[in-house]
Amino acid sequence: MARQLEEQMVARFPVGKRLRVLDVGMGRGAQALRLARAGHQVTGVEQDAASIAAVREAFAGEPEGIRERMRIIEGQAGDTGVHFLPGSFDVVLCHGVLMDDVEEPDALLAGVARMLAPGGMLSLLVRNGDAAAMRAGLSGDWAGALAAFCPPTASYGLKRLTSTLAGIGAPLHTWYGVRVFTDTAADGAVAPDDLDAVLAVEDRAGRTDPYRGVAALLHLCGVRG
Repeated sequence: MARQLEEQMVARFPVGKRLRVLDVGMGRGAQALRLARAGHQVTGVEQDAASIAAVREAFAGEPEGIRERMRIIEGQAGDTGVHFLPGSFDVVLCHGVLMDDVEEPDALLAGVARMLAPGGMLSLLVRNGDAAAMRAGLSGDWAGALAAFCPPTASYGLKRLTSTLAGIGAPLHTWYGVRVFTDTAADGAVAPDDLDAVLAVEDRAGRTDPYRGVAALLHLCGVRG
C-alpha cells in the first residue's frame, strides 16, 4: 500500500513539494512516520491511547527535524471538523477506519473529504466487500465462507465506494487491491526470505485485473475537484 500511495502522490503533486497530510485513525503511525521522513507535514488523529503511545515512542527516536513535522491529536475519526478547517490538507489518509463498526460511515467519509484542499487526494483503505468469502474459503473454513457470501449491508465493495466518493466530492481516480495472495498468512508471521519477490507479486496483482478484484482490501484514491 505504501508503494501505491507514493505512486499516486508523485504523479499528482510537484516533485519536492512539502505536503500537508492528515492521517485519520493513524494507528501506530507507520504511514505517518514514512511521510514525515519524506519531508511532509503530518497530522495524525487517533483515539486509542496505546497506539498514541507507540507513535510517540517511534517518533522519539527520530531526528528533531522529523519530529517537528509530526503532530498528534487525540480524537475520533469523525471529529475532523472539530479540529480543522475545511480544505486544510493536500492528502488525507483514512486507512482501516471503516474496518471497525462505525455509525454512519458515509457521513464520516464526507467529513474526512471536506478536509481536502482543491486537487487534494483521499487515500482510503477498506475491507473488500466484494470478496468477503475469500479468506475463509482459502483457509478451509467452509461455514465461514458460506456466511460471508451474505455480508452486512454496511460492507463496502468497489461499486458502492465509487458512488460514495463521487457523492462526497472526491471522485475515484484509481484503485488497487491489497493482500491478494497473502491474506491467509498468520498474524505475526516471520517475513519470508524471498520477501522482495512476495512484494513484487503483490504489487503486480494489486494493479492487475482480475486479481485485484478479489484482494482482501481495497485501496482507493479519490481526488477533490
